[in-house]
Amino acid sequence: MLRLETNEGWWLVTHPDHADLAGQFATKWGNEIFCSPEPRAEVLRGIFAHDDGWAARDAKPLITKQGKPAAFSRELVGKYSAFEEIDLEEYLAVRRGAVQLMAQQDAYAAILISMHTHNLLSARADRSTIRPEQLSLLDAFLEEQASLQRELQQRLADAGELPPEQITWEALTENFRLLQATDNLSLLSCVDFGGEATLLWPQRTRDGAAAEIQVTRIADRSFRLSPYPFAEPQLMFKLRTRFVPGLEFGSSEELQTRFDAAKVEEIEITVSK
Repeated sequence: MLRLETNEGWWLVTHPDHADLAGQFATKWGNEIFCSPEPRAEVLRGIFAHDDGWAARDAKPLITKQGKPAAFSRELVGKYSAFEEIDLEEYLAVRRGAVQLMAQQDAYAAILISMHTHNLLSARADRSTIRPEQLSLLDAFLEEQASLQRELQQRLADAGELPPEQITWEALTENFRLLQATDNLSLLSCVDFGGEATLLWPQRTRDGAAAEIQVTRIADRSFRLSPYPFAEPQLMFKLRTRFVPGLEFGSSEELQTRFDAAKVEEIEITVSK
């Protein structure tokens, strides 16, 4: 879950809805500066579905020790250190299940989701917030994911359905970086991040180089990107979310009741040149 606090309550966004917004960004990605994703269908499928494994968990929201919705917030942008409040074994099971489910449908998309998960839990996770006795569990999971990525790449090569140049590690890494960038832009949008940020990973440009993309909030849920990665100078995207009244909750059951009663709304996210 992702959360944005207001004076009256919380805007809550599920992981699948956040990923849907990332997929919308990826669908429009590409212009005279930046390359469009290839192979298109497989890359878009991976980005749209990269957090589908969280659907069941997000349907049953929990609260923190402070009585707030347990969710990714504006304060956590750029950090990944909330392991004190989650069950690591359960968390890894969710991540593993999402990759395995996609592997049955689309090996290429599954590799991207696995790379996203591996990076999140290796390069960006704060290991000091994980109990020492559970670190071996995490490390075994990371090795498992790296091995699975190699197996899936070999499956793609054996199938021969995609051009060989699209399934090299270089090509896969470029598309992983697009997933990271659109995921990051979606996170910033969902929590209406203030100030300036740089999207994760430089993005491939048509001249064979790469460029970092700066993001500046210019109004409520409105952002300016530079250099700009879309063809149209201004675009509006739809984000599905729910508004849950109340700032603190006495129990997860209370939050669940209010969450279930909240209607799903679509709010606009604007990006401009």
